[in-house]
Amino acid sequence: MAPDAPDVRTLEVRGWLLRASEDLRAGRHDLTAMPPLVNDVVFHAQQCVEKAMKAYLVHREQTFRKTHNLTELGGAVARLEPAWTDLMKHASLLTEFAWRFRYPGEPATVSRQDAEQAIALAGKVLDEVMYRLPSNCRPA
Repeated sequence: MAPDAPDVRTLEVRGWLLRASEDLRAGRHDLTAMPPLVNDVVFHAQQCVEKAMKAYLVHREQTFRKTHNLTELGGAVARLEPAWTDLMKHASLLTEFAWRFRYPGEPATVSRQDAEQAIALAGKVLDEVMYRLPSNCRPA
């Protein structure tokens, strides 16, 4: 490994953050469709938060099981960063959007306002995580 090359953990954190950033971007883009793709927006919001939480846990060398449950992941993050407890509890409300509206049989939809709030919350979580991580962990 070259002296300036990032270690495996840093690369994994970057990977999670890159995908979280892409989900945030996709969710924001889906709001610009006419009409907005609100079901996709909330899915991408959930995915962004999930991946940001996982990036933080990887950085802190914490293991986690394969899950989309933001209550579980957010609880693990909040134990490491108690100042984020309220943010993690709020973000955990996005958990259901990992599966809701993704399959036939769920005819209901969220409002544009709810979708905007979900993607704004996802952006806040991602910003907080990125702020706490060393710059070499952030995607280019």
